[in-house]
Amino acid sequence: MPSAFRLISRRKERATRKGGDSRRTPYGIKLIENCVTCPHRAEQIFCNLSSSAAERLAAITSPAPYQKGAALFVEGEEARGVYILCEGRVKLSTTSIDGRTLITRIAETGDVLGLPATVSGKPYELTADVLEPSQANFISRPDFLKFLAENGEVGMRVAEELAEIYQAAIAEMRTIGVGHSATEKLARLLLDLVAEAGTGTGEIRVPLTFTHEEIAQIIGTSRETVTRLLGGFKKKDLVHLKGSTLIVRDKAGLEKLTGD
Repeated sequence: MPSAFRLISRRKERATRKGGDSRRTPYGIKLIENCVTCPHRAEQIFCNLSSSAAERLAAITSPAPYQKGAALFVEGEEARGVYILCEGRVKLSTTSIDGRTLITRIAETGDVLGLPATVSGKPYELTADVLEPSQANFISRPDFLKFLAENGEVGMRVAEELAEIYQAAIAEMRTIGVGHSATEKLARLLLDLVAEAGTGTGEIRVPLTFTHEEIAQIIGTSRETVTRLLGGFKKKDLVHLKGSTLIVRDKAGLEKLTGD
């Protein structure tokens, strides 16, 4: 079974910057202003379009830089359109019935944000907060729906994207659903983070960009619980944290905690 976090955050590797029409912004990123010459076109599902479709896309998009902490849209807000994330990372979250914030995924370069709400015409179901200086190209709902109607290949890309969102939601429910302990959820998350870093029995080191609070929001528990569990993992010599680096010393031990 595919892991939830690998589906939810499936684009961890950034595309190499190879040029394209761009200019510097106050937030220190290069603003990509032309979809046709975008260096990420060949590497992302939605951006990999024919030249004619890419030209049409460029004509209806509004590129803009966003600073860390900016909100692209808020849960319950009327869907104005979609955002194509050209650079950076965005946290997508929802609020539970008891008022807790739950992170559903971390969007990366190439992701299309606000797609389900824009297609359905319903309010945004999530809140999108920028985690680092980013670029997101906005397309209004009327322009986007017309674009879909005129370009069959784009409709297929959107269908693929919606299918992946659905699969990610199901996988997430399996991971953080009722019946799984906080220990199991945290172990699964840590295993997902190092899944592509190594398969051997030695130490595995990966950058850990999440705070304890954000980890808690991902697995649906409290920050205090995450801190306590990580302390327990450290005592058992399963994992260690060195600055912003996660060191997994006993991957097999973590796997036993998941119950698989």
